Amino acid sequence: MGENPDLFVLGSFVVACSATVARLPRAGESLQADSFLVDPGGKGLNLAVGARRLGARVDGLIAAGRDLFGDLAEAALRRADLPAGMLCRVDCATGAGIGFIDAAGENCLAVYPGANARLDATMVRGAAERIARARCVLAQFEIGDAVIAEGFRLARSAGVATLLNPSPFRLPPPALLADTDILVVNAPEAEACRAGLGLPEADPEAIIAALLRRGPRLVVVTRGAEGAFARAADGPLLAQPAFSVTAVDTIGAGDAFTAGLAVSLAEGLPLAESLRHAAACGACVVRRAGVFDALPDRAERDAMLASQPA
Repeated sequence: MGENPDLFVLGSFVVACSATVARLPRAGESLQADSFLVDPGGKGLNLAVGARRLGARVDGLIAAGRDLFGDLAEAALRRADLPAGMLCRVDCATGAGIGFIDAAGENCLAVYPGANARLDATMVRGAAERIARARCVLAQFEIGDAVIAEGFRLARSAGVATLLNPSPFRLPPPALLADTDILVVNAPEAEACRAGLGLPEADPEAIIAALLRRGPRLVVVTRGAEGAFARAADGPLLAQPAFSVTAVDTIGAGDAFTAGLAVSLAEGLPLAESLRHAAACGACVVRRAGVFDALPDRAERDAMLASQPA
């Protein structure tokens, strides 16, 4: 096991509001919710918190407004033992989102970017020395392409690995894809990549191979309860089954998976073992409502691993 890695997250903060309902609403329909939760969230914050709980040393850049929700972001960083210097306060409303979770744990959600859209390349350049100290720079698409492109450029020039989760999905520009070492997408995002790139292949292995030809050295496709596929550019296709747990809330499971994968790979673990660790992290999250407090620490992850031997 390697030393605790340094990870740098180009991230987002969103005040995550979620309502539990018997079924997902139809257009124009009002439903009574069984519960309502307000949580500090955002895919970037989830990645940072998830990695920190697993023992990584985490730095990064996350934007929030100068409003009450921005104060919640500061408090969330303190609770998660993340450096206060990660947070950039800007004159804009803090990002917010709303999600619905049905009785089976499936969800739909919408996110307003707010202050996340104010994170810019100048801020990233100001963190160049911090980026150069990391083993991996992580990014997702709740922030702008220019921010990620600059962060990945700086990482590449310093010999630092890059990981992109293009969610909420938009097709990554070719130059950004070429600067991505590790690409993590879910099944709908993989299909959107296939359609957006004009690829005829429809099966996961062919889509992964096509994406590998465009720059990444590792492509991972998560498939919820069906597990995940992954392939490195110089290796075979690997299939990682999902852990068998009762799903309460699937929001954040993909972020937990990605954080777990990044930490294990940065520690130098083999891909197959890293995938299993990532799947265990995702399984820990779906067992509970909410994300922030559900993201597992190393002991919780290891208990999940022990509960279902490979």
